[in-house]
Amino acid sequence: MRFKSRSDILFQVLLYGVCLLLLYVLYQDLTINKIDANSYIAGVVLFSIIGLILWILHGTYYVLNETDLIYRAAFLRGKIPLEDIKELTVGKSMWVGYKPATARNGIIVIYNETKRVYISPDSNESFVKKIKELNSDIKIVN
Repeated sequence: MRFKSRSDILFQVLLYGVCLLLLYVLYQDLTINKIDANSYIAGVVLFSIIGLILWILHGTYYVLNETDLIYRAAFLRGKIPLEDIKELTVGKSMWVGYKPATARNGIIVIYNETKRVYISPDSNESFVKKIKELNSDIKIVN
């Protein structure tokens, strides 16, 4: 089952604001300076950064199958076997660490005793319900 990542308003405002700022910088460069090779290079770099930001915002998702939890967030990708997951902490935010997520108050997945990854599925409740169906040994902490 595939779960899209939830995106909260703070994250959206921050990242869309950066995109608009970069577009403004590019616009200023093209209107004030004459167009030369440096303008083209700046344009390519700025559009690449904007593309990466939009990829993070719209390309983050999680897949639960019978054996694994698979996460994708732009270039951050990984797979966690369900039997290795020991605990899910629901409704918390992890401010430091590995975070293929786009919202606060998500789920902290603890696996292999000490490793952690933070995710933010569209619905924490449906994600927890589905993962409990697949592996009932996982401890849920609210």
